[in-house]
Amino acid sequence: MSEGALKAQLLAVLFAAGRPVSLRELGPLAPEEALLRAIEALGRELEGGQAGVQLERVAGGWRLVVHPAHLEAVERVLRPSPPRLSRAALEVLAILAYQQPLTRAELEALRGKSVEGVLEGLLERGLVRVVGEKEAVGRPKLYGTTERFLEVFGLESLDDLPPLGEGPVLLLRG
Repeated sequence: MSEGALKAQLLAVLFAAGRPVSLRELGPLAPEEALLRAIEALGRELEGGQAGVQLERVAGGWRLVVHPAHLEAVERVLRPSPPRLSRAALEVLAILAYQQPLTRAELEALRGKSVEGVLEGLLERGLVRVVGEKEAVGRPKLYGTTERFLEVFGLESLDDLPPLGEGPVLLLRG
């Protein structure tokens, strides 16, 4: 298969998926080296903004996003409202992102307030999940962030979190 045909297939898959797609998931299309070359070429082609979208590497995969040059047009027409997270939810997410895995009690001790309702809301939104149990009396659940967390905040991995103390820790992305 030609690189042009592979790029077209990649574009179609990423468009249809509407979420990050991993290299493993793209495996049925072509060998890994050919996929990586085609993804790189597709990314370069979309960089200029003529297609209105660009390729973004996030949460262990690639997805299509609106090119920054066309955000204003999208906002004028669609008037998107980004998901709202309360200050409490952002605090709990920040604590978990930097110090996971943590129990509910550990989260509450670090935050200095109850996290019960906040944690349930984050679980429902798929931003937090139970990652195990602590080897302690009562075997309390351990919580951590999810792939969805990485996707929402535009991170490839937790290594992409800014160092503590540098500006806003978490910026919500559409």
